[in-house]
Amino acid sequence: MISNKLLKNMTIYFVVLLIIAIAFTGIGCVDKENTEDTDISQTSSITIKGSDTVLPLSQAESEDFMYANPYKSITVIGGGSGVGIAALIDGEVEIAMASREMKGSEIEKAQANGINPVETVIAWDGIAVVVNPENPIKQLTFEQLKGIYNGSISNWADVGGENRVITVITRDSSSGTYEYFKEEILVEDQYRQDALVQPATGAIVQEIAQNKGAIGYIGYAYLDKSITALEIDSGDGFVDATTENIMSGDYPLARPLLYYTNGEPSGLAKEFIDYVLSSTGQDIVSDVGYFPVM
Repeated sequence: MISNKLLKNMTIYFVVLLIIAIAFTGIGCVDKENTEDTDISQTSSITIKGSDTVLPLSQAESEDFMYANPYKSITVIGGGSGVGIAALIDGEVEIAMASREMKGSEIEKAQANGINPVETVIAWDGIAVVVNPENPIKQLTFEQLKGIYNGSISNWADVGGENRVITVITRDSSSGTYEYFKEEILVEDQYRQDALVQPATGAIVQEIAQNKGAIGYIGYAYLDKSITALEIDSGDGFVDATTENIMSGDYPLARPLLYYTNGEPSGLAKEFIDYVLSSTGQDIVSDVGYFPVM
């Protein structure tokens, strides 16, 4: 027969064992739950590089995407369309941003490197020709723009303005906007030799805001009150660079904004591009100042 003292000791012993078992079981449950919530093995990342025009849009899209997907990382870098395309060709990035289509020579080089460029239109943009707000000129024709940028026109008085030397500003040759403007305005001509080359759109805005004689061209999203967008006439009458005119096709300097991937998008690149093309992503396109593809 078990004594009361032995029974008491056995009860204490089993209670202690039960507490220890519960403690270890609980710890295991907590660890498992935490692991499911913070498993870094599910973290993935991509790099997007290229057009300074597309840059603010990609930054806004990626910030919103990463907020909803905290264990997925997207790095966005500018530098120009040519820089982004070169990075894709070299296999350095998952997505290249471009404000122009890839050249035939770029596609050939990509294919030689085993890269198959696939284009996705993510938004539309208008190119605004801008001057200082104190410049009395409010309109220019394609021919006048061509003369200003090829060097045959060098004074504002030659296009109905003040007797003031024109400071011509352009993007660098790696820019898709540079290429687009050259094709649309200069056609077969070259940019004038004394044009002031800027490496980024923001620098163009800053220079024109400080220089009464300056003229430049920028993506629509970069317009602000420090500069004035001109009305442009390509032959059918002068048209403002407004949302309505760009989306209707009435404004003559409009273009698609592009993502390039190696083959059809897959993995996180596909997930991100699908997000950009979703109704939420296209709302961000409008918020940033560009125009949706939907």
